[in-house]
Amino acid sequence: MSYAIQAEGLVKRFGATTALDGIDLAAPTGSILGVLGPNGAGKTTAVRILATLLRPDAGRATIAGRDLHREAVAVRRRIGLTGQYASVDEELTGVENLVLIGRLLELSRRDARARAAELLERFGLTDAGGRAIKTYSGGMRRRLDLAASLVGRPEVLYLDEPTTGLDPRSRNQVWDMVTALTGEGVTVLLTTQYLEEADQLADRISVIDHGRVVAEGRADELKRRTGKQTLQVRPSGAEDVPEVRRIVAELTGTQPATHDEGGLITAPVDDPVLLSTLVRRLDDAGITADELALRLPSLDEAFLALTGKSAEEETAA
Repeated sequence: MSYAIQAEGLVKRFGATTALDGIDLAAPTGSILGVLGPNGAGKTTAVRILATLLRPDAGRATIAGRDLHREAVAVRRRIGLTGQYASVDEELTGVENLVLIGRLLELSRRDARARAAELLERFGLTDAGGRAIKTYSGGMRRRLDLAASLVGRPEVLYLDEPTTGLDPRSRNQVWDMVTALTGEGVTVLLTTQYLEEADQLADRISVIDHGRVVAEGRADELKRRTGKQTLQVRPSGAEDVPEVRRIVAELTGTQPATHDEGGLITAPVDDPVLLSTLVRRLDDAGITADELALRLPSLDEAFLALTGKSAEEETAA
């Protein structure tokens, strides 16, 4: 397996503060690596190091096969970066922004204009290409910002909280574009505060806390680290709720919770075989259910278990 991003033992200190304390990160070519963590965990510092904007105090990394330290110029030619806020010039038009970046990347004027037209069409911005960026909506700005990071056809793309402040529709549009890029072989490192985003997009996730990687794996693997699954059952008839609660309590050895007027009953379970036992018990009692399932912990619950803070707390902070 070839890796587009490989980092080992990255350390970065700012005075007495250790932002990164020896983290390892790896992303196979054409994959999406999600990097999660509380505010101040070191996510953006890691991105800035891997984008050659900061020098680490220790550790090594290769990006698209190039050494981060010895071949920094070559690394820059192979990467793109989209930060938390749009980096385009609001006074210029969409076309002018992309052509400017193309020229800075030493494209000829003709090639820069052709690349700008290609990207505007791809991101659904052709009709707005002649307008000043200050007239764009937030979603349009983020799409143009993503397009700007692709002018140089990067092999590796860093997205540092790219959908911050976007409405759900605009966020979904960005998700579709990112997924399409990996289909073309681009490797993406994504930092985000939206756990649904990481759940939807990332092939693997690394959770950083206090400058260290505290967990890594697929989203479902991280969810299982919290331990128990959750049994969910909603009786068809409200009159059956007490009996279902009694059966669930007997099978799980815990007192189940009832969450709403519809009678949704939940309880933590260790043994997935218990679900089939519950089905038989309900059938013997002549009770039907509108909802009956085992649910893995959410990624937010996994995040809370791994870092001690929920994603909602972090977003508010």
